[in-house]
Amino acid sequence: MNQQKRAAAIHDISCFGRCSLTVALPIISAAGVETAVIPTAVLSTHTGGIKGFTYRDLTDDIKKIVDHWVSLNLGFDSVYTGFLGSFEQIDIIIETIGRLRNERTIVVVDPVMADNGKLYEIFPKDFPSGMKRLCENADVIIPNITEAVLMLNEEYKEGPYEKAYIELLLKKLGKLAKKVVLTGVSFNDSELGAATYDSETKKISYSFLPKIPGYYHGTGDVFGSALVASLMNDVPLEKAAAIAVRFTADSIKRTFDAGTDIRFGVNFEEGLKGLKDMISGHK
Repeated sequence: MNQQKRAAAIHDISCFGRCSLTVALPIISAAGVETAVIPTAVLSTHTGGIKGFTYRDLTDDIKKIVDHWVSLNLGFDSVYTGFLGSFEQIDIIIETIGRLRNERTIVVVDPVMADNGKLYEIFPKDFPSGMKRLCENADVIIPNITEAVLMLNEEYKEGPYEKAYIELLLKKLGKLAKKVVLTGVSFNDSELGAATYDSETKKISYSFLPKIPGYYHGTGDVFGSALVASLMNDVPLEKAAAIAVRFTADSIKRTFDAGTDIRFGVNFEEGLKGLKDMISGHK
């Protein structure tokens, strides 16, 4: 029997609202991967469309957690990072990656900081430079279009996109990390999905599904977690991205059909068994 793989997920915890660690932990675990966590902050709810939330910064705890892990000689097959709240946390996580990484570790960075052409208001204008440094320490990066252009100093364009524009971004991102998954890609008004690029093979691939009306919080974390879950089960990048697109779209569709308040995240829970089946079918 093969030894169970282990991932370290480094995100904040929103006590209500499906995102970050409350998404990453169950999704990656459901794919048979032991999932350890490093919480960067604790919030009463996520911040998308909800006011009055509490916030406790856990920057001072990160190094202590890693110190303890290192003392236990723990090994990790993946390190997966998401939302980080400051330059200080970026520096600490770059150091953490170096301490936890070994020859088999896949480092996946989601440079969460922007969407819809704008940097999140909580971040200073130079924050993309910090996220760019973090991405340079990754094996796989999963930015959306806005995050990509901010790190690359490229012009932001509204979708649908020209293929030349997407492939320009992919190739430039490929200079930051070996493998790239670019989200929020569309070539028409009816479909949405992701593009992948392997800088070693130069292969580009696309995965699209029909758009579902509405804007749903936490879907980037659902996508990233499903991607990590697939990669940890030795699914190739192109197929892993297709699985993540399908799993995310299915989660959104269940939420849309139920008419649930979109601020509360998407119903990914009912799709966890299906995720495992998709991964098993693509190995």
